[in-house]
Formats: sequence, C-alpha cells, structure tokens
Amino acid sequence: MEYPRPHFDRSHSWSSLNGDWDFRADTEQGYDRTITVPFAWETPASGIEAHWLPVAWYRRTFTVPAGWAGQRVVLQFGAVHHEATVWVNGVEVASHRGGYTPFEADVTEALRGGEQEVVVRVRAPLDKREIAHGKQRSVPRDDFDGVCFTPSSGIWQSVWLEARPATYLAGLKLRPSGGLDAIEVEARVGGSAAATLALNLRGTDVTVEVPVVDGRAEAVLPVAEPRLWSPEDPHLYHVDATLTSADGTDIVAAYTGLRRIEVIGEELYLNGGRLFVRGVLDQGYWPLTGITPPDDAALRRDLELAAEAGYNLVRKHLKLEDPRFVHHADVLGMLVWAEPAATGRFSADSVAAFEEQVAPMVERDGNSPAIIIWGLYNEEWGLDWDLPGDPAKQRAAAQAYDLLKSLDPSRPAVDNSGWTHVKTDLLDWHYYDESAASWGRTVAALLNGEQDDFPVKLGPDFVVRKKLAAGPDQPLRGLPNLNSEYGTGFTSVERGWQLRWQTQELRRHDRVAGYVYTELYDIEHEMAGLLDFERRPKDLAGVDPADVNATTTLVLDVVPVAPGRDLLSDSREVSVPVRVSHHGGEPVNGHLHTAWTPVFGAAPAAPGEPGPWIEAKPFLLSGAAEVRAELPEGWTSGRLHVALVSDGAVVARSAVDIDTHTGFVIGDNR
Repeated sequence: MEYPRPHFDRSHSWSSLNGDWDFRADTEQGYDRTITVPFAWETPASGIEAHWLPVAWYRRTFTVPAGWAGQRVVLQFGAVHHEATVWVNGVEVASHRGGYTPFEADVTEALRGGEQEVVVRVRAPLDKREIAHGKQRSVPRDDFDGVCFTPSSGIWQSVWLEARPATYLAGLKLRPSGGLDAIEVEARVGGSAAATLALNLRGTDVTVEVPVVDGRAEAVLPVAEPRLWSPEDPHLYHVDATLTSADGTDIVAAYTGLRRIEVIGEELYLNGGRLFVRGVLDQGYWPLTGITPPDDAALRRDLELAAEAGYNLVRKHLKLEDPRFVHHADVLGMLVWAEPAATGRFSADSVAAFEEQVAPMVERDGNSPAIIIWGLYNEEWGLDWDLPGDPAKQRAAAQAYDLLKSLDPSRPAVDNSGWTHVKTDLLDWHYYDESAASWGRTVAALLNGEQDDFPVKLGPDFVVRKKLAAGPDQPLRGLPNLNSEYGTGFTSVERGWQLRWQTQELRRHDRVAGYVYTELYDIEHEMAGLLDFERRPKDLAGVDPADVNATTTLVLDVVPVAPGRDLLSDSREVSVPVRVSHHGGEPVNGHLHTAWTPVFGAAPAAPGEPGPWIEAKPFLLSGAAEVRAELPEGWTSGRLHVALVSDGAVVARSAVDIDTHTGFVIGDNR
C-alpha cells in the first residue's frame, strides 16, 4: 500500500487504517453494516450506496505496533466530508470542519492496553451551499447544479496511524532558491524540548545542522551542478530531515524540484524559457468510487492520458485532490493548476469556509514543482454570480488572492477564474460557443483589444456579457492571457470538430499564453470529455488530440461550416492557406505535404505529396503558404490531410473536410 502523504513522508513509522469499518446511519441503533474506507458512502465501492444521508458513524479497532513504545501515536485523516468528530476508546480526540483538508489527532493519552477502538461521527449537510463542496450536488440546489455530480460524503481519503516523539517535525517547506542552485528549507517543530535539525540532500554529502528556535528552523542546501525540473526532465531533489531532542529522534523525508515559474508582461516563463500552457480540465471523479480514485494507478493513468492527448498541464478543477495525484505529476513532469473546492452562495460563513482551505492547500502541496498556478474562485461560484456589481464580493475575491499570495508569492494566482477579475496574476476567460465562426471572431476581438467582455449563456434564452475586469484597478493589458475553459458540441463527432477548430483559433493569436480544454473525460451526465467516464477513447471523427495540442501545429485560414463540411467548393480543386504555430525553443521549417482520405478519416501513415516550403519562429505565427490539391477522380467530398515534414519527420498535422455538394447545410455557421 502506498504511503498517503509523499510530500511529508514518515513512512518508516506508519500503519494504514484503510479497509473495513463498522458503519451505521445516525438514526440506526447498531453497527449492522460494513463500509470500505476510504470510499464515500454514496459510492458502490464503499459497499453502502446511501444517498442524502446527513449523519453517519464509523467504528473499527486497531492495535498499536509494539515497536512504537515510548512514541506518541497520531491518527491521521487525509480528508473527511464535511464535519468529523473522533473518539478513541470513548475519549474525544479531534473535531474538524472542511471536507477537503487533512487533520490529525495525538491519541496517546486515550490509549489503553491491548486493542483500541476508534469512532468517527461525520456530518455531511444536504444543503452544501455555504460549505466548500466543489462539484458535489446540494439540496437545495446550487445555481450551478446542472454541472454538479453525486455527493461524496464521509471518509474519502486515507486514514492511518503514525508514531513520532513528543517533540516532532510539524511541517517542512522546501522552495528553490532565486538562483535555482539551492533548496531553501523552513521547518516547523511541535513540542517543548530543545531540538536540533539536521538536513541532508539525499545522495550527496550536503548536510546542514541548525538549532530550532521558537518552534522554527531555517537552512539553505546548496546544489552542485543543479538539474532543473521541467516537463522534459522532471528531476526531483529529496531532503531527509532528522530532528533530535531529549524526546527522541523524528525523521521525515520531503522533496521538491528546482524550477521557477514567472509572469513577465503578457508571457509565462518556466526556468527562463517561454511557456505555452496546453491544458485540460480534470475534475477527479471515477465511476464506482466518486471523488476517491479506485487505486493509486488511476491517479497516474489520468495524467498519462492527458500527456498522450498532447497536454502539458492538468487543471484539477474545484477539488483538493489526493496528495498522491500531485506526487505523480511531479514524477511524470505534468504541470498542474491547483485550486480549492467551491462554495455555493455568498455569505460571511461561505467566505470563511472557502478561505479555510487556502493555508492547508499551500501547506500540503506547496513543495510540488508541478504546481505552477494556484486558482481560487471559479466563475463567481460562491459569489452569487455578481462580482461586478457588489463591492463586498469584490473584497472577498481580493482577500482570497491576498491570503494566497502571502502564503506563496512564488506562483501566479487567479482570483476568479474565467469571469470578471478583481486581483489576478493571469487574465483568464471561459468562453463556450457552438459556432466556429463566432468563436473565432470573439477570440480575435478579445485579443486585439476590440472588446473586453464576452457572452456567457446562463440559460436557454439568458445570455449576459461578462467583463474581464470589475474595475480600473485590475489591468486588462500587460498580463498573460489564457482561455481556461472551452469546448462544445452535442455529439462526440461535433466535440472533435470543435476541438480542432477552436484550438486552432487560440493558436492563431500570439498574445495567448495558453488554454485549458474542457475536459479530459465524461462524468455521470456530463458528456464533455475526450474520453468516456471509464477513460476509453471516444469517436472524435478522425481527430487526434495529440495533433491538435502538439508543440507545433498547423493553422488553416478556413472558417469551417459544419462537421464533415469544413470547406464547400464548387470544383474538385481546392486551395487552403496554411500557417504554423510553433512553441519550441528553435525555429522549425519544412515542406507541407497533402494526402486524401474519406471525410472523417484518420491521418494516413505516409504524409502524402510534398508541397510548399514553410518556416516558423518560436511563439510567432508564421506567414501563410498556399496548399493546392485536387479531389481524387470520382470523389465529391474528402478529407485533405496537411502535414509539416521537417528533416524527414512529421512535426505537425491538420485536416480540412472538403464538400463539392451544394444546397442547404445543417449547422451552417458562416
């Protein structure tokens, strides 16, 4: 079994309490059922599948390992939704509120000889609107209920025991130095004994010993010949911390990577090199297990699937995911946009509940090199969709931003993703549009400064225009500009079509610093994924997301009409202007090749006939080269595949479906 907390690793002295627990609803007298922890009680994996159960009780026994004699015994909870009260042998040892944040209890004084009993009472309100609940459905419902899913109540992350001395390491913050040639360490220490902290950079002879003063210790570990962390080379540095006091020795391992994420004008830079974000939304739900992954491999597999689709970033949406997700991202080199769970309406209590997640989020995951963006509010959820018109809500968004930046100034933060901004490091916007033509026009108008708002459809006949900024204090220029949610289409064929053409339009504009596509996989009733809920590929009508999201892509000067009929032609001869969008470190050049397949056909293995020469500089859209082709004899329609071949290798692909038929076109959006 994997240790649950890889960024603060005390795995040499732990014991898992996952597995079977006794279970009963609050209205029941006896524990007559068994639940599998850590799966929410709504899920099939839990063995309970109880819905809209507001209060329930858990119970199990455990034995303290004999080797822990003389140590403090600590009970750890990864996350319990929403309020938990914990007793050990009838003694209350902890009370915690917040369904996404970890907590612990020193249970030593409650222990007795032999077998121990732990009881957990969980309250999971049906009305979740004033608590942090992310995408869990509420009754009464949230305003955004249409995109919410089955609630996940109770213990939904790991439970375990640890042993440590009375004077112990309580926190270990690792950050790369400004010069990326050292690791700066800040340790928090609990307990009352005088202590000394020894820090070793694993695999080297770099060891630093510092005293603990007022519960804190700081040190710098120099790194010889530093190897920077990046998606191409996700190298990690591990630090072993040993705290020595009269109470004994406590050992914790942690790690980080040497990397720097910067906002410089309208551009993002990673380790001094320009970064273009190619992101995908990941909401962290699974078919039988809810918000808990079925196993550790499932967390890693979702990241691998995102990488296979060409993405370099995953936005974990409205959820503090299991910490092992971030760990796998660190190891695999996948960038992460992390954010807390949303509340549902605006009040003093909901603002407090939202902000209570921020410090634990940074404490738990801040060592991760993979996390390059912190998010906060999303589309004014929890702010009653009225940020521009209410100064109190604007203060709440700005206050959350200030809190986050006070805890971690090293990463860019987004105050209110997608809609009106009050105080942000990234100017992001969410824009959904079923028309490829109006999509392209609106994107162009936003990026060339013609307009600073965009339409948002809140109901079948209810469209509002959302401003990018609430007031003059938030600049609309001079910040990186990202579309952090997009993607439409009722069928998977339509979604594949929009994925190709809408992403192309984002790549057309050099001002764009990146995008986040919605989304990686379907969830319950929401069929917006590139994959289905079981993570199986969907029929995208021959569109390969890896081509769409590649470092180098082709931008066709075509306003597409409809799936299968991108370009209508009155003859078999067609001419298509093609450009190159390239986000590599060096220029790229080569010949454009063409090949035909039937409409919706996948790209052929061979790139086809060579055509014009084209070249592109990094992060600058190239000029157009004219590709000319003729439909094969007897064909009235076909898919023209265009490939950029450089030094014998295909480095970019796109396609356009040609139709020579005339007449009414369903979905015509010219």
